[in-house]
Amino acid sequence: MKETLRRVGAAMAQLVRGAGLALVSYLFLALILFTAFVTVLVVGAAVLPETVQLLRRTAGFKRRLVGGWTGRPVPEAYLPLTGDVRARVRTALTDPGTWRDLRWLAVHFVYGLVLLYVALPLVVLGLLVDGVWCGLVGRRAVLLPLVVRLADLDAHWSRLLLLPSPEAQRSADLAERVEELTVTRAGAVAAHGAELRRIERDLHDGTQARLVSLSMRVGLARRAYDKDPEAAKKLLADAQDQAEEALTELRHVVRGIHPPILTDRGLVGAVRALAAGSGLDVAVHDDGVEAGTRAPAAVEAAAYFVVAEALTNAAKHSGSERASVELSRRGAVLRVVVRDEGRGGVDESGGSGLLGMRRRVAALDGTVEVSSPVGGPTVIEVELPCAW
Repeated sequence: MKETLRRVGAAMAQLVRGAGLALVSYLFLALILFTAFVTVLVVGAAVLPETVQLLRRTAGFKRRLVGGWTGRPVPEAYLPLTGDVRARVRTALTDPGTWRDLRWLAVHFVYGLVLLYVALPLVVLGLLVDGVWCGLVGRRAVLLPLVVRLADLDAHWSRLLLLPSPEAQRSADLAERVEELTVTRAGAVAAHGAELRRIERDLHDGTQARLVSLSMRVGLARRAYDKDPEAAKKLLADAQDQAEEALTELRHVVRGIHPPILTDRGLVGAVRALAAGSGLDVAVHDDGVEAGTRAPAAVEAAAYFVVAEALTNAAKHSGSERASVELSRRGAVLRVVVRDEGRGGVDESGGSGLLGMRRRVAALDGTVEVSSPVGGPTVIEVELPCAW
């Protein structure tokens, strides 16, 4: 009985909201006429995309109402309103979603109010005939349950009007994918530029400086060879030390591009080496990552640098002595999860290296999820698509 009363009350609330949207559609009619007028005059063309955005929000509100009532979300499919004014106006006029929303708005103006006007007399009649809600429900009357049926009709008709066609859904998905790839490409270019600058800086400040010093010492040794052989030997010994230091610097730069340990020991072995040198008690779990064919080199390198960055952050900022790394393969996806038991509260804008991590992963069309509530734990979950 209580559930029936609750359902009837929810249905009435649903119908009242629908009637409110129907009244809003009346106001929208004046706004649409004004927008059409100023658009024809050209000088007010910029108003059209903003009106369409407002229309989308109104239709989106109705979609959420319908999804909440039926338990089935109503998808939406719109072309993005981006670019200059001309491009935005063209998109607003050619997007099938605009005309679909206008059709719903016009039809909903009628049936939204009608359903409410029908539901109100049913409730009043039910109260007059049976006196109280409980008596009406106890006699299994049909008047009040009809209110629920009207709310179902409102949700059904709205779903039919707002549901995008398959063609519109594909177009919207394609446009969204293009926009996503544009952002990803920009991030990849930025990450690539930053990596080139880092390599150039390392070569200039480290390897190049040592090679210059090496060249000078060899030149001094040549000059001193005939006059002072002992001094020449000392200079050559110093030159050898400089050569070894230059090789060490060069190996460091190469490891920053593609760590040789990945080639020698594979991803799992390289991650275990990172864990051993991190200064933390790190447990590494391997769920068959290298069972059979290995992942592409670019994917392994991205996963390696993700683990390296995450463990470095944990050692510096988390305050924890323990961490864990999980490597697994799920179909055509390499999954990396790094967890520490520290204080949490990671701020991505605070120079934690997560932006570079996201760009590196996005360049491979992967995803990064970060969970770091205050008090911990911090969990970084990365998925990288790859062909094994």
